[in-house]
Amino acid sequence: MTSGPRQVGEPVLKRPFDFVLALIGLLLSSPLWAVISLAIYLEDRGPAFFTQERCGRDGRLFTYMKFRTMRLPEKGRSAHSVIYLADDPRVTRIGKLLRVTALDELPELLSILKGEMSFVGPRPLPFRIEVTSPYGNIGEVPGYETRSRVRPGLTGLAQVCAPKSIGHRRKFRYDALYVRRMSFWLDLKLILLSFWMTFRGRWERRGRKA
Repeated sequence: MTSGPRQVGEPVLKRPFDFVLALIGLLLSSPLWAVISLAIYLEDRGPAFFTQERCGRDGRLFTYMKFRTMRLPEKGRSAHSVIYLADDPRVTRIGKLLRVTALDELPELLSILKGEMSFVGPRPLPFRIEVTSPYGNIGEVPGYETRSRVRPGLTGLAQVCAPKSIGHRRKFRYDALYVRRMSFWLDLKLILLSFWMTFRGRWERRGRKA
């Protein structure tokens, strides 16, 4: 992706808050990393992490990492050709647990610490999108330019308020609303709602989650 969209100024407390909370999160969750990695390996003898290039602020690419929740693909076949499937058969048993609690997202704390992501913002997406989409790449989806003016986030308005199965175009409307109303207090509210959803295991609900 090439740069171009005009950046939106962040609330003054957003980056310091992100840095401190990510650092605390990494320290507190460090014992879980070993447990989760071992559980993933024991289930299918594969690597613990999934990495992929994702689009960040201004369309800049960065390496996105999360705990792997899907079985390894067959040779020559992509494991991520479809973004969302209900009861996806590719998801492992430990992967289902990680997804409903959002623990698969823990490695993204490293991206927040480095400043590539924020705790709250539009979700980082790959440049190429699923084969079922009418769009060839993420930059063709209406609303992409607006959402790319801010750092991508670990959670966001679309993730908290919208069903997981809605398409990119509708999700981008939530992202645009967040960009217009972005504030430290909105971020704090969305973070608290996200923690509540994690404790309730509601992240994989097909309907309203919060």
